[in-house]
Amino acid sequence: MSQIPTKTLSNGSPGITKTPGVMGGDACIAGTRLPVWLFVSLRRQGASDAELFEFYPQLSAADLVNVWAYAEAHPEEIDTDICEQDEAMESEV
Repeated sequence: MSQIPTKTLSNGSPGITKTPGVMGGDACIAGTRLPVWLFVSLRRQGASDAELFEFYPQLSAADLVNVWAYAEAHPEEIDTDICEQDEAMESEV
């Protein structure tokens, strides 16, 4: 059985990983396919942390702390990921 390499980020954002072939290699909450950019996008649309927990009950408070810390440390990466996702959605319409 081969193992997929997972990069656990050691830049002060524990609980965030990048795995080749998973969500395009975007930063995700460890052990999930939930990308950081998704939560930043939802927050920009007005979702509160309480609503995020309602939408994703499997998340812990630590998961969101890690998401916000990573997003704050890598704003350009997250903005690029959101733009790429928006463009992909527009091209499907």
